[in-house]
Amino acid sequence: MTNPEILQIRCQDNYILSANYYSASTDAPQQPYPVLLCPATGITKGFYHSFAEWLSLQGFNVLSFDFRGIGESLYGPVSKSTASISQWGQLDIPAAQKVLLEKTHSDKIILLGHSAGGQLLGINPDYQQVAKVIAVSGSTGHIKGLKGQTRIMAPIFFKLVFPAARYTIGYGPTKAVGMGENLPKDVAREWAQFCSKPGYVMNAIGKTVTEHYHDQITVPVTALWSTDDEIATEANVKDLLRLYPNAETRMIELKPETYNHKSIGHMLMFRKSHQNLWNVIKDQLTV
Repeated sequence: MTNPEILQIRCQDNYILSANYYSASTDAPQQPYPVLLCPATGITKGFYHSFAEWLSLQGFNVLSFDFRGIGESLYGPVSKSTASISQWGQLDIPAAQKVLLEKTHSDKIILLGHSAGGQLLGINPDYQQVAKVIAVSGSTGHIKGLKGQTRIMAPIFFKLVFPAARYTIGYGPTKAVGMGENLPKDVAREWAQFCSKPGYVMNAIGKTVTEHYHDQITVPVTALWSTDDEIATEANVKDLLRLYPNAETRMIELKPETYNHKSIGHMLMFRKSHQNLWNVIKDQLTV
């Protein structure tokens, strides 16, 4: 087992993020670009440890981190956090990119994002430092494109639970229902806003986001999604990829039965139980 190097990343607004850095194993062929592993909404970097460790053994330098307001990048009660998803894309990811480039002396990184972590390139002012995007379970999460139980529960959380919780307990209570860490109130608010209509972060343009770069992005963007994912459904994955009209986009559909799994869903691709999927992800990390 590899012990990652613990880093602190200072963002442009002086917010400090907690990060783990995994050096590429010298026993494997060295990969040309380092990998920035960006987490899903409410998910901590620890969730990705086994995968990041494995990826380093394949010759990749890997940096994972906690978004502001989440995990070890939360300081004080979550009810006091002013973090937002917009800040994740505009401040946190660029800061993590910068540190990874400095540590590896590379000119570009590969952005490997899980769910929200792979959906924010269009508001990243340093998008030109990204050689390729791999969006695992990446989609817009549009509520009308959801499936199964999630299609029922999402509107309840977005329209009732989050607004009420904002003014009572002061945060989005997602931990109690197994949806990762509790969310800062503005993360919960933006999550609901982004998923209320097609286009995800485009719904924040002119509100919490003043500039976006979707039309300027020309690097490959690949989305990996599972047929049993209730959030990143085929319709919602297509909705995300259409935001990059000048990029080479690709969808890779995964069927659980093909890999001898009962389920893959939205979260399981990074679990050790699903390690036979990791090579599928790794195969996309070349430019």
